[in-house]
Amino acid sequence: MQLTMHNVLPNYLQPTPKERVSAIWGNTVSIQQGDLVSVQAPSGAGKTTFVQLLYGLRKDYTGTALWDNLAPNTTDEEALAALRTNNVSIVFQDLRLFGELTAMENIEIKRCQTNTTSTATAHEYLQRLGMSHKIDAKADTLSYGERQRIAIIRALMQPFNWLLMDEPFSHLDNSNRQKAIELIGEIVHARKAGMILADLNANNYFAYTQTLIM
Repeated sequence: MQLTMHNVLPNYLQPTPKERVSAIWGNTVSIQQGDLVSVQAPSGAGKTTFVQLLYGLRKDYTGTALWDNLAPNTTDEEALAALRTNNVSIVFQDLRLFGELTAMENIEIKRCQTNTTSTATAHEYLQRLGMSHKIDAKADTLSYGERQRIAIIRALMQPFNWLLMDEPFSHLDNSNRQKAIELIGEIVHARKAGMILADLNANNYFAYTQTLIM
């Protein structure tokens, strides 16, 4: 599954000035499944907008963005839902957990959509990320770092050809960040998936095949 973008520019952004040329906005981008892509973006450059438009949540842009031949901003809701369920998973910057549900319930909502992973696998991931003792805690009682780990696990519960992540490790200490990186890396590799990680700064979390400066 290939991602291609041509002349994409959010409506709220002015054309990119010459002194700050973007590798994404107003450009042609082609990313193959299996690529690990680092997107670096200063504040206000549209990092979160970029991730959300790939997921079909933002449609306020010009140009074209395509997953193979499917355009998230023009496809019907049924096809978009199928894309999100089977092909593209995401870790949002704001996480979007259900605060009134427990950590495990948040994970199970995603897992049960496809039943392609088991509850035992969910427990394995919880243990690996040091969250087994929090499975019955309401999401809104967790620290932000704990919520990030639950959001990461939730994203890994579905099938995907692509994993999108927006600042997924911003509140994790070095030890927990490394555990999450190892888990994500194993699963992305096993599924031969592509990955796009958007962050404010340069990082060496993964062996990136491309780095795009926004």
